[in-house]
Amino acid sequence: MTVLIAGGGISGLALALSCHQANIPFQVFEATPMLNPLGVGINLQPSAVRELYALGVQDQLDDVGIQTRDFGMYTKRGLHIWTEPRGLHAGYHWPQYSVHRGKFHMMLYNEVLRRAGPDAVRTGWKATGFDTQDDRVILHLVDGQMHTHSVEGPVLIGADGIHSALRKQIAPNEGAPCWEGAVLYRGTTLAKAPLSGASMALVGHASRRFVTYPISQADPETGLSTINWIAELNFGTDTAFDKGNYAQNVPLEKFAHHFKDFKFDWLDCPSLIAGAEEVFEYPMVDRDPLDRWTHGRMTLMGDAAHAAYPVGSNGAGAGIIDARKLVAAFLKHGLSTTALQTFEDEMRPLTNRMVLTNRGAGPDEILNTVEDRCDGYFDHIHDVISEEEMAQHAAFYKRIAGTGISDTNERPDIVPEGAQFAQQSL
Repeated sequence: MTVLIAGGGISGLALALSCHQANIPFQVFEATPMLNPLGVGINLQPSAVRELYALGVQDQLDDVGIQTRDFGMYTKRGLHIWTEPRGLHAGYHWPQYSVHRGKFHMMLYNEVLRRAGPDAVRTGWKATGFDTQDDRVILHLVDGQMHTHSVEGPVLIGADGIHSALRKQIAPNEGAPCWEGAVLYRGTTLAKAPLSGASMALVGHASRRFVTYPISQADPETGLSTINWIAELNFGTDTAFDKGNYAQNVPLEKFAHHFKDFKFDWLDCPSLIAGAEEVFEYPMVDRDPLDRWTHGRMTLMGDAAHAAYPVGSNGAGAGIIDARKLVAAFLKHGLSTTALQTFEDEMRPLTNRMVLTNRGAGPDEILNTVEDRCDGYFDHIHDVISEEEMAQHAAFYKRIAGTGISDTNERPDIVPEGAQFAQQSL
């Protein structure tokens, strides 16, 4: 009766915590021999934070990040286009968080071990495939020494990321992730946080864009915060990049000169870039939506199911929502094929729309509209684009992603408080 979880990333660990909370036996298998706090900044929307609070990690979130106050967009000349409040400041009942991905990941990992015991996550075992039968599923694994191992259970959840082996088994002709020429250069720098001190800022347009936000509180003595930044360039698909190596360390001279003029009285992008100890290169990739996630007693979740461009701050949050929806389905239908299909039927249409929307009409599409209309310069923004047009676009994206204020505040709990799993028919 153990839920098999292939992958110990954010999605898989959120599922593990959710299973434990509902008294559902589980086992996580993670390919990495030892988990480390890797990565840079990510954002968690209130819809996901609501679920994390329900899991009892509210205090830990404040330890690994900062509550985001607002989100603003600026032209390549540093002129202000639009700012909207975020989280509690926008009327949500829960905050938005900007966090260090690695610290957040390790927080979830440590919580799983603390609550469920040191054997709840078996590291060093990579999923290679599965076999599904009428009453069980068999997960095949391999370790770093090429030793193989197989385990069986009533259901298997593929949370093994954008290069998922389980996804490849059910979509063998899919090929490499989709790439349209954009590359992200990402780093963190100790500096004074601009604007409100808890602001996200997007500068530029689709071909050359800079994103920045703090992921820690300011040090009371120095006033410095850890600032996450992303320098995005679009080289076109004729340029060759290694999409299999998702995060390569690169020298500043590879990209920094493209942002030397992004220096304004409120933000100094060249200084942020220069202050980073290391910078990572990420080709911006996603996956085409699948027409199914579930195969017998296996289904996909998180990036394995719906890897999307990192716009709109929905990547990690979508995986967290997946975890909660899966547990809700288990509580209602047992560890069964019906539960897996119920989960997919609800989440696949929503996340498929999000993947496709992020490719061309994400929340930052306003930047491109302004650039096209005025080359990034204006005397008054409303001569270029109306407040109503910007508000309509922002609301449109929230509807697509399901992260609007009413969507988040007024919906019932995904997993009812105190709900516990009882022995049920498979």
